[in-house]
Amino acid sequence: MLKMAGNKSYTIVEYFGGDSGYPCGYCKNDKGNFSHGMWSHTMTVQDYQDLIDRGWRRSGKYVYKPKMNKTCCPQYTIRCHATKFQPSKSHKKIMKKVSKFMSKGELPKGQDDGEPMDSVCDEAGPREPSKVKCATITDIQKELPECPAITEAQKEVADVAPTDSETSRKDPASVADERTIATAPKPGMGADPGRPPCRKAKDLRKERRLQKEQIRQHADGVSPTPPTPAQTKQPKPLEDFINESLPDTSSHCLEVRLVRSNPPCPQFKASFDASYQVYKLYQMAIHKDPPDKPSESQFRRFLCDSPLEAEHSPDGPEVGYGSFHQQYCLDGRIVAVGVIDILPTCVSSVYLYYHPDFASLSLGSYSALREITFTRQLQKQSPKLCYYYLGFYIHSCPKMRYKGQYRPSDLVCPETYAWVPIEQCLPRLETSRYARFNQDPDAGDARVLKDVGRALVLYRRAVMPYAAYTRKRKGSSDETEVQQYAGLVGQDCAERILLYRS
Repeated sequence: MLKMAGNKSYTIVEYFGGDSGYPCGYCKNDKGNFSHGMWSHTMTVQDYQDLIDRGWRRSGKYVYKPKMNKTCCPQYTIRCHATKFQPSKSHKKIMKKVSKFMSKGELPKGQDDGEPMDSVCDEAGPREPSKVKCATITDIQKELPECPAITEAQKEVADVAPTDSETSRKDPASVADERTIATAPKPGMGADPGRPPCRKAKDLRKERRLQKEQIRQHADGVSPTPPTPAQTKQPKPLEDFINESLPDTSSHCLEVRLVRSNPPCPQFKASFDASYQVYKLYQMAIHKDPPDKPSESQFRRFLCDSPLEAEHSPDGPEVGYGSFHQQYCLDGRIVAVGVIDILPTCVSSVYLYYHPDFASLSLGSYSALREITFTRQLQKQSPKLCYYYLGFYIHSCPKMRYKGQYRPSDLVCPETYAWVPIEQCLPRLETSRYARFNQDPDAGDARVLKDVGRALVLYRRAVMPYAAYTRKRKGSSDETEVQQYAGLVGQDCAERILLYRS
C-alpha cells in the first residue's frame, strides 16, 4: 500500500467508463448488463467501506458499480442488522439439519427444501471492456505487482453467474402464475359456515391451562397477576443453534477456521491446494464449468487476490481488518469456504463455495448464518461493526430474493445512498425494476460531488489535486471521465483515493 508523509495509506485506482452492454448472468440478456468499473491496485478498508455503501462491490481487485437505471437486472446493496437478527423457521430447520448430520452422520436425501443452494454471494457481475489493460505503476511503487489484463478479471465476475434453473430462465411473471396454479385449492364444498373455525390443538391446550390457573387463583383468593418480563418466553438466540452441544458419540466434528488471505498467512498457504480443489469441484458441478476453466490462476485472481491490505486499530476487532477465508473443516477436511472482508462497520460476504457431495446440507444458507454469528462476535470487540452485507439483492431475479429473508435488513437507495428498510422497498420493486427508495423528494446524496478540482490524482509519482494536475497538463481532455468517476465515488472518497493518471 502506498504510504506518504505521516505514514498515511492511500488507495490507488484506475477508472474505466462502462458505456458498452455485456451479457447478464441473471436474465441471459446478451447486452443488457451495464456497470462502471475500476481496477484497485491497493485499497484501505475505510475507502472500500464507503464505496460499498454507495453501491460498489469487488471481484478480486476489480471494483464495479452497476448502472442501476440502465442495467437489465438492477443490483441493490443489502445489509442485515446482525445484532438484531432472529432466525426464521427455515433458518432453524437448516441449522437442525446440519446438527443432525453431525450427530448421526446421515446426509439428507435429495436436494434442499426450498432454501437456495447457490453461494450466498453468487454474483453475476460485469464483463470488463476488451483491449484495456491497467498500468503497471512500477515507477511509482515497485512492490505493486503488474496488473493482469482487465479482460480476464471482469470475465471472472460474469462467469460465476447463478446456475440455470427453470425459474431463472423464465419470466418472473410466468413463474408467479405457475406458483398460483400449483398452489390453488381443489374445488369442493369449502368450510362449513355454521361451524367455528378450526384451531390448533396447542392453542386450545394453552387456553385450558390458563383457565384452570385462573380458577385455582380465584378459589385461593389470589388475584391473577400478569406474567413478568422474566417469565415471558424469550426466543432462542442464533448462537444457541450454532453452538448446540453434540453428544460424545457424534459421527462428525465441524470446525470453522479463519485464515487471512491477503497477505496470505501460513495456514492459508498450507491449505491452498485443498481449498482450490473444492472450488474446482464446485464450479464444475454447480456452474457446469468445463474442467479447464476453474484454473488455479483464475481461483487465485478471483477469490484470493484482494486490494485490501491488513489493518489493525486499537478499537477494532482482534483479528484486524481485511480479506479472509473461513474454512469449514469436517473431520479435518475442507468441505466449504466462505470468502469475506472484515471492514470498519461490517462483515461483507464475497463468495461461498462447497464440495458438491454436501449440497443437500444447504451450506449457502448455513454459512450466512455462521457469518452473522461471527459478525456478532466481532461487534463485542468493535461496537460499530454490527452489519452483515450479503452483496447484491436482485428483486427482478426470483432466485436471488432469498437474501431479503435475513432480517431486519436495508437496501441502499440508488439516488441518495440512504439505507431504507427492505419492507418499504419491496412494494416499489414489485412495480418497477429500478426504484428510488428514499421517499423524501427533496433528499439528495449527502456526499455529492461539489468540487472535482479537489479530487486527488497520482501523476508522475506525485499526489496532487485534480485542479493542479490540469494546470500541469494544459489541454487535458479527461475532465469528463474524472468528473464521472468522482461523482460515482462521492466527494469524500474523491479527496482520499488516488486516481492514477498516465
